[in-house]
Amino acid sequence: MHLSYPFILKILENLSRGAELKPFSTAAFMNSTRFPVSRIFSLFSRSLSPPIINLLFNSTLPHVPSCKFSIIAQFSSSSSSLPPPSPLYAAMETQVGSSSSSRWRPMCLYYTQGKCTQMDDSIHLEKFNHDCSRDLQVNATDSDKKCSQDVDFLLVLDLEGKVEILEFPVLLMDAKSLGLVDFFHRFVRPSKMSEQAINKYIEGKYGEIGVDRVWHDTALPFMEVIQQFEAWLTQHNLWKKEEGGCLACAAFVTCGNWDLKTKIPQQCIVSGIKLPPYFMEWINLKDVYLNFYGREARGMMSMMKQLEIPALGSHHLGIDDSKNIARVLQHMLADGALMQITARRHPESQKVEFHYENRIRAPQRRERRL
Repeated sequence: MHLSYPFILKILENLSRGAELKPFSTAAFMNSTRFPVSRIFSLFSRSLSPPIINLLFNSTLPHVPSCKFSIIAQFSSSSSSLPPPSPLYAAMETQVGSSSSSRWRPMCLYYTQGKCTQMDDSIHLEKFNHDCSRDLQVNATDSDKKCSQDVDFLLVLDLEGKVEILEFPVLLMDAKSLGLVDFFHRFVRPSKMSEQAINKYIEGKYGEIGVDRVWHDTALPFMEVIQQFEAWLTQHNLWKKEEGGCLACAAFVTCGNWDLKTKIPQQCIVSGIKLPPYFMEWINLKDVYLNFYGREARGMMSMMKQLEIPALGSHHLGIDDSKNIARVLQHMLADGALMQITARRHPESQKVEFHYENRIRAPQRRERRL
């Protein structure tokens, strides 16, 4: 990996002035003048404080997948005043520290699907995280604002894929302790696309973050994913196939209505299966956020920014987005938010009824002028 020489000098120049650098992407600064990272470590070590050195070299660089990347980092001078982190995330700040043993690492995406064969490889274990709860460590006892919830468990769902579903991640969160109970994660292989179209689709979606290979190695047809998901729900006593109906003592949480209002029904039609009954109702976190805090946030990143929660992982990688949404959920529960069903689909008419009058509405499409 290389960084542009002018860019390096600019960093050092600003740091020497005690200035704060805004988030940047190294890809935007790459040019014909290259300078190896290994050659600049000594330069940085003379100009940066140890925490920043650790952040840059021990935390950021190891997560770069293959050779396609975009690194985002932020440097602040020691004199800058930043707001103290929320007590809720005290444990997480310890987890995402500066030492090499506790630095943030990307999830092993073979492991999340039960297919990792390198659990005895120390190098692999050092490079990839195999503990999904690692990024979701909270101390719920620090919050005295929590209220009793209508359900015992919340299932955070964040699908990926516009043409067909490509990724199906679900995090099972305990509504009382706020902790992660379990997770379900599968990559999904489109059923109505040619192999050439699939390859192009996956390269565009996952190629830039370096997970296209694991997708090709593990993706399953949607029908098979649903069968495995139902077995997982049954294992946790959240749903019984013979009884049908909605989830037991649990509810889906999504960042918007698209996942369960639009995409799941579309995919069921494409895959030739009936819409499962447990997908008939859900909690749109954006609507709860709007009514609880009294301010609008149109997406996950907006909510995280307003709550001052640092984003982890790769945006639009479903398992990472699900964890970030779960972190927003944890914050809201700790603040005393009540998670109630915001939308329900009528089985007969398939019409969706929204329960919140004050809610985030999708932008109106402009009519085409003839």
